[in-house]
Amino acid sequence: MIGEVTRDAKPGSLVEVLDKEGQPFGSGFWNPKAGMPLRVFDHGGEVVGEDFFLSAIQRAAELRRRILKLDETTEAYRAIHGDADQMPGLVADKFGRVLSLEVTNLAAYQRLDTWIPALNEAFDTDKVHVRVDPDLARIEGIPSLTHHLSQEIRPLKIREHGVTFQIDPAGGHKTGFFCDQRENRKKFAAMAEGRSVLDLCCYTGGFSVSAALAGAEEVTAVDLDENSIEMAKRNGNLNQQRIKFTHADAFTWGRTMIENGRQWDLVIADPPKFIHGKEDQLGHNKYHDLNKLALKMVKPGGLFVTCSCSGMLTADEFEKIVVSAAHRQNRRLQIFDRTGAGADHPTLSNYPESRYLKLLWCRVI
Repeated sequence: MIGEVTRDAKPGSLVEVLDKEGQPFGSGFWNPKAGMPLRVFDHGGEVVGEDFFLSAIQRAAELRRRILKLDETTEAYRAIHGDADQMPGLVADKFGRVLSLEVTNLAAYQRLDTWIPALNEAFDTDKVHVRVDPDLARIEGIPSLTHHLSQEIRPLKIREHGVTFQIDPAGGHKTGFFCDQRENRKKFAAMAEGRSVLDLCCYTGGFSVSAALAGAEEVTAVDLDENSIEMAKRNGNLNQQRIKFTHADAFTWGRTMIENGRQWDLVIADPPKFIHGKEDQLGHNKYHDLNKLALKMVKPGGLFVTCSCSGMLTADEFEKIVVSAAHRQNRRLQIFDRTGAGADHPTLSNYPESRYLKLLWCRVI
């Protein structure tokens, strides 16, 4: 509960937070118009200033570039991961010389004039694209869906573990590419050689293209978004791979394939976020139904990889849904790995929801 607020605290202000005894508690962003009026990002007695965020940018760059050495293996990675990098309201992905920014609160938007030059210097980039979700802009009072420092960015090509992908920062979902699945794409490809592969909810073809390059016998990929399928086809062509891309709803298409008796050796289901709140039963049902359908399309003894990017769904809850979907059709899962987002998507120890991406790697027996 928030008590008194000083009169000089304006929407987007950096404020000192005191506990009920009046002792220093931490620092945060204040915006009375937002659904979360106070966002505390630093706990402790020391008051932080605006230079705190410039230091946070440097720490984020050190993690990706010096510790993880991501520049040696990929041209695409998460540069800033919001609260986990002590940069609340900002997500930034690096695509070669381009930074794609997603801004989610007013305070972050107000500081872009200072943050963008610092980001360019820290990550060796020279072009920036800024996007703001219209609903968040309305709730937060963000004055524009873009920014005066934002530039027009044409679709560009990047390399990831030897695979070429075309990315559209302006037209794709979120920042234009899901860097969080980078290591999982590599792991998936390593299992694909000589196998028939099905990629459900394929987006722009990350898993399917990687599998085809690794020597999959055949690859089928399905997605409902027409623009994503077109980009996936381009990615297949860029890598000179023949992949059967299908524009269709995964649920409807899957039922048809089951009726036709179609099954694959290796199946992955990587749907968009289904759960948008803690009591979202409809989202739980969608995960159960999709996994039930996907499992029916796995050959006996085949491999199954299933994903959830819903932060409101815990890893244990997700696993229970998947196991239930298998057991209800009298199939058993030999779960041999559990993974998540890459190391460029760190999590905070006091914010479990930041571990949003969950994957189960299974053999169906």
